[in-house]
Amino acid sequence: MKPDRDRDLDRLRWQCRRGMLELDLVLNGFLDRGFANLDAAGADAFRKLLSLPDTVLLEVLMGRQPLSDPALEAIAEHVRTA
Repeated sequence: MKPDRDRDLDRLRWQCRRGMLELDLVLNGFLDRGFANLDAAGADAFRKLLSLPDTVLLEVLMGRQPLSDPALEAIAEHVRTA
């Protein structure tokens, strides 16, 4: 059986499979390069970010739409720069 961290990462990788190739590339790239460096609050913010609709998430990650939640805005910036 996989450790909890690996199962969590598998679930997140599945959630990062979106309807847009651009989102798939950005989100999975972040999982590969930056997710492991997040603390618990950052990981929770990333999960919350994934709940946004694809069109909104793309605009947020491209820096064209700000978010009112500072934690979500911070994780979006982290994803953009990872």
